[in-house]
Amino acid sequence: MENKLSKVFLKLLLFIGFSCYSTVSQSSAFSLIENSASGQGVAFAGAAAIGEDASTIYFNPAGMVRLPGQQIVVAGHVVLVDSTYTDSNSQIVVDAAGNTAPLSGKNSALNTTAFVPSLYYSAELDNDVFVGVGVTVPFGLSSQYEDGWYGRYHALNSEITSININPSIAWKATEKVSVGFGISIQYIELKFTNNIESNSACNNIAASFGLPLSSCAGITNDSHIKLEGDSTEVGYNAGVLIDLTEKDRIGIAYRSAIKHNVSGDEKYTLDPVLAGVAGSVSIPSSPFNILQNTSLDAIAELPETFSVSYVREISVNWTILADWTWTGWSSLDVVAIVQADGVPGQEPSLDFAYANTNRYSVGMHYKPDNQWVYRGGLAFDETPVRSKEQTSARVPDNERIWLSVGIGYAPSSDWKLDLGFSHLLIDNIKINNGPSRESSGAILTGEYESTANILSAQANFNF
Repeated sequence: MENKLSKVFLKLLLFIGFSCYSTVSQSSAFSLIENSASGQGVAFAGAAAIGEDASTIYFNPAGMVRLPGQQIVVAGHVVLVDSTYTDSNSQIVVDAAGNTAPLSGKNSALNTTAFVPSLYYSAELDNDVFVGVGVTVPFGLSSQYEDGWYGRYHALNSEITSININPSIAWKATEKVSVGFGISIQYIELKFTNNIESNSACNNIAASFGLPLSSCAGITNDSHIKLEGDSTEVGYNAGVLIDLTEKDRIGIAYRSAIKHNVSGDEKYTLDPVLAGVAGSVSIPSSPFNILQNTSLDAIAELPETFSVSYVREISVNWTILADWTWTGWSSLDVVAIVQADGVPGQEPSLDFAYANTNRYSVGMHYKPDNQWVYRGGLAFDETPVRSKEQTSARVPDNERIWLSVGIGYAPSSDWKLDLGFSHLLIDNIKINNGPSRESSGAILTGEYESTANILSAQANFNF
């Protein structure tokens, strides 16, 4: 039995690993909270205290003490995003004096369907010790704009993919207090593309290196840049579960920040005239590498989180849940991209300048019998974006309200099926970003109108 269980778990682990490459952000910024279908049904209220299945490994490992025997949880979430950008007179800088002209382009839709998977295994050992492992996607982003849109100098394609493997242990220290700890082995992959306004780039090179502006005559096309890299780093999470009485409990959980040292490549596709000018001043004729394919390094610190959850069984049939989660997004400020042989002080950068956020949620379970459970929840999710001037076309984000419902069905003690659905109400997102060197001097001014729906399914197997 143990050998068979190990083989099943390994196959599911491989499936999860290969499925993680289609993700989209629907929590604040590009974090993903969609790691449990049972939690989806209550908008993740009480997530650090409920301990109803092995997905507690992600939200609070101490919750494993509520899971007798062994359990495998397989969950998947389909995220459907409907977003449309409408321009409001975007501009581009046309000379050294800072004069601007209207930016040509078209509006763009960002309609995405993505799949977010997760997998958990927990086991009860002797002496009130429990162990488990979770495989989740804590961060994800997938946005693809149409060619020629107004913000092409800010962003075209943006992808953030992550896989987090989280071995964990829990111990029931007393009748009322349990503690848990886990290690997070986290892989992250980044891919960003955008256009470069070839005239501006060429004129900047000519002015910097004393070339005549006539060197840039004949440019007809936008150029293109692609940044990609990856990193594997380690963090941790910990939690405490406290039974206040027989009917109510509180869960406190912390997940550490993880500083990723991203290494990768920077690749350019240049207008022929710009390519000639850039090549004439690049290595070996100068000590610098100007608009040439090169390697890159960057440091990005993904945020820590702190949660307090409360669960109370108000009757045999009814349970209420609540949660507050703080996310330390301020750790993600300006991400400088250091190029091999690049010009000092002229590195490309991702200027997030995020603020810390809070998420509040409440929910309820109604359990009429031992087979069925009905769920509902409401959440308010703050955005880390400080202003429309700091809104990024790569991660357009705003405050959102979650309206969630769910249902669970247990035909036997051996397995259970959970379904959850959330509709997200997202405030219109205003942007007035630029000008900057990274955006070719373009000022993107407009508004996003967005909605999102999330459908989750989860199967729990008990052994």
